[in-house]
Amino acid sequence: MLLGAKRIYDKAEIVDGRRVLVDRLWPRGVKKSTSNIDLWMKDVAPSDDLRKWFDHDPAKWIEFKKKYKKELEGNKAFETLLNMVKESDITLIYASKDDEHNNALALSEFIKEALS
Repeated sequence: MLLGAKRIYDKAEIVDGRRVLVDRLWPRGVKKSTSNIDLWMKDVAPSDDLRKWFDHDPAKWIEFKKKYKKELEGNKAFETLLNMVKESDITLIYASKDDEHNNALALSEFIKEALS
């Protein structure tokens, strides 16, 4: 099992495995037909309210992760994603410019916790 995360604007690679977009909104400037996305799981993304509150502010990162993790409790899409990660290599795809504070990285952390 390999679990990674990368921006949708980065080149897709064979080692990515299944590419799963985990943003609620489709990324600007990206055509669905040429995106190399295998699955769009918008139901695993943070709620609109949480996304807007966070606004990619690094000062809110720790609180964002707590709130996001709480939102994922009992989330069927999260359970589906966990099962997918158990079965194959997955790369979580996101659009954020911030490579250190984004929902895909938080989600990756939550998945690793749940599987350990």
